Amino acid sequence: MDVTQSRYAAELLPEIVGHGSSRLRSRDLLEIAVGFVLILLSLWSDPLGQLLLGLAALLWIVLVTVQWRPDPVELGLCPSRTRQSLWIVGVAAIAAMAGVWASLRMNTFHAVFRNFAVEWGFLIYIVWALIQQFVLQDFFLARLLRILPSRSIAVIVAGTLFAVAHVPNPLLMIATLIWGIVSCALFLRYRNLYVLGLAHAILGMCLAVTIPNAVHHQMRVGIGYLRWHGPVQRREISRFAATVAPHR
Repeated sequence: MDVTQSRYAAELLPEIVGHGSSRLRSRDLLEIAVGFVLILLSLWSDPLGQLLLGLAALLWIVLVTVQWRPDPVELGLCPSRTRQSLWIVGVAAIAAMAGVWASLRMNTFHAVFRNFAVEWGFLIYIVWALIQQFVLQDFFLARLLRILPSRSIAVIVAGTLFAVAHVPNPLLMIATLIWGIVSCALFLRYRNLYVLGLAHAILGMCLAVTIPNAVHHQMRVGIGYLRWHGPVQRREISRFAATVAPHR
């Protein structure tokens, strides 16, 4: 290669790199859009639609994540800095105990699992919390970090998307906005999904048992939040049905 060709290649390289980077950003945006739309559609569908679309969303997220061939350590799936990050679980546990104590004083403490043992219910909820952290950090945050100009903006946008997924539940929207931003920042520091999943489960369970169901509608979001009826409402509906039935 002569000097002219070498100079031409050097001038062309930034353009080629920039074009490739633009294509990667477009791919990231498309993956985020498809995943987020599937999540929202599942939350605003009937029970069967929630199941099918929820599985489709999870399958999409897992497939496109694996397609990038990421390092398990970067994904937080191989626990790193566990000892240094255990304070997160400790803080969550202290906050939960304080919340339970306050709810006992105010007579708002109530059971959350009625159909099976508490320990099994909490175990299932830990798994669900871990899945949410995987979706938040390894899917949304990972792509936003490649698209947006700074880590801080990516963390805030990821937390905002997490909160939007909990519309129209006002309590969970506020809680998930705060936790989404905090957990993303902690993930970038410690790269440990398991610690964050456990802390998430502890804090979520605290909200479930200490805040009246009339406020958070049994921690439901989407159409489930709007369709939820408390015990008093259900009794009124039953009375109405019993009154109307004889006249049919």
